[in-house]
Amino acid sequence: MFKERLERELAKYNTLITRKNQPTDEYNGIFTRYKYPVLTREHAPLVWRYDFNEKTNPLFIERLGINAVLNAGAIELDGKYYVVARVEGNDRKSFFAVAESPNGIDNFKFWDYAIELPDTCEKETNVYDMRLTKHEDGWIYGVFCSEAKDPDAAPGDLSSAVAEAGIARTKDLKTWERLPNLKTVSPQQRNVVLHPEFVDGKYAFYTRPMDGFIETGNGSGICFGLCDDILNPVVEEEILVSPRVYHTITEVKNGAGAVPIKTDRGWVHIAHGVRNTAAGLRYVIYLFVTDLKDPSKVIAAPSGYLIAPMGEERVGDVSNVVFTNGAIVKESGEVYIYYASSDTRLHVATTTIERLLDYAFNTPEDPLRSVDCVKQRNELVRKNLELLNK
Repeated sequence: MFKERLERELAKYNTLITRKNQPTDEYNGIFTRYKYPVLTREHAPLVWRYDFNEKTNPLFIERLGINAVLNAGAIELDGKYYVVARVEGNDRKSFFAVAESPNGIDNFKFWDYAIELPDTCEKETNVYDMRLTKHEDGWIYGVFCSEAKDPDAAPGDLSSAVAEAGIARTKDLKTWERLPNLKTVSPQQRNVVLHPEFVDGKYAFYTRPMDGFIETGNGSGICFGLCDDILNPVVEEEILVSPRVYHTITEVKNGAGAVPIKTDRGWVHIAHGVRNTAAGLRYVIYLFVTDLKDPSKVIAAPSGYLIAPMGEERVGDVSNVVFTNGAIVKESGEVYIYYASSDTRLHVATTTIERLLDYAFNTPEDPLRSVDCVKQRNELVRKNLELLNK
């Protein structure tokens, strides 16, 4: 029985990780979705989950289960595609693991061992959502959320937490050096991204100030700050870049996503926005562009979202959510956006720099009021009907 079950599960696993992905027929001219997620809980290697010793596990029972595989940083190295995914165990704790693919769309396979970050934060309970920055200083930086129980929580309050931006760096995704957590003037930080180039000779971060673990409080959106020394990372001033705005996709929260993409027209940012609904918070992905010389200055902000949860993507541990913290850009101009749906699985959407810039600079901005949105849409209709009637 043991051998039979082991062989059956290995066969299922090998079929899954070698399955070819297929583009869907959904079309908007901006990006292409794919039929299958690139990573799910079933992609976790069996050696992570089962005891393969027949004497200690004769019934071949799963010992350390995996609940979800989600928010992943992404990078291309030597022609291969790598993601550092957030893997959540059945015990709710997350950890980081590297999966690689020959084409970035399918055949993702986890490395044998998960990443063991140096244990430098005694009170840290959980880590998640790593962004990977290939910096011009020669290092690959992983910036992630470092979470700990709130020491000031009332007795019996087991949900209050403190979030900081953890920083680690590597040359090969195998050996990691842990640096001190980022310090800012804000009480808490989430969704922090390291800019890939020096700005005025300094390291630059996109931050998301928060007064509490869940609520932004006075935090007003995605901010930008400079840091003199990455070995003693301190941001003393946070400049607002992409604000939260009433009755838009960013009214509750927003945060930086993938590392900014450098183009000849500016830095392309793929971020996330959150609004409230009767069914709870809805997370979408949106885009904006900042100036090449001044990456704190927004020069294009198309209306609405770029990617929203659709169909099966809307169902999962935290429903109605899409979230990105990783993208890969090829020399050809192809872009691979890795996004998770409903805190459960990881997908890829493919596009190009040309299409993203067209979308960014030629899509109208949000006029912010229904009456003006109607005028905006009817003007498009009028122009199209004139062309059709010629």
